[in-house]
Amino acid sequence: MTNKPISISRDSTIKECAKLMKDNRVGSILILEKNKLKGIITEQDMIYKVILKTMDPKKTKVSEIMTTDMVTISPEKDIYEALEVMRDNELRRLPVVDNNDELVGFLTLKDILKIEPDLFELIAENMQLKEEHLKPLYDKVENGLCEICGTVSDNLVRKKNTIVCPDCINKI
Repeated sequence: MTNKPISISRDSTIKECAKLMKDNRVGSILILEKNKLKGIITEQDMIYKVILKTMDPKKTKVSEIMTTDMVTISPEKDIYEALEVMRDNELRRLPVVDNNDELVGFLTLKDILKIEPDLFELIAENMQLKEEHLKPLYDKVENGLCEICGTVSDNLVRKKNTIVCPDCINKI
């Protein structure tokens, strides 16, 4: 884990936050108050919560978009437990906090891969499974004859190696 992660005040602007991320070549920044973890901002937060909503990065405060409901892990846990927490919560970053909610460090998938490169396949497999819902259930074929009803159609698809029309797609 990173022992001294990059952090910023909740009163800073998104522009200041983005500059700090760029200067330190990081994809996220923690928000701390008296070494207590209060939130996190990621590159995605900036895109989805500021840019797409056309908010002004020079005026928008970190506190307006930071994620405050965070999953954390204690420093006593091992790397495999951390990886399970990350997998189960679909996270790439995991703050490490002690029993007093004070920040101890910050663990990223990149950190894990640096010391445990053998876990790369496990992480890659997890990412593939997470994106499985994005893959089509069938391939578009265009036009021809439905192999179930014999109808000529311009909207045929291949499902389970059978070419079918829209009317027969649920029959397989």
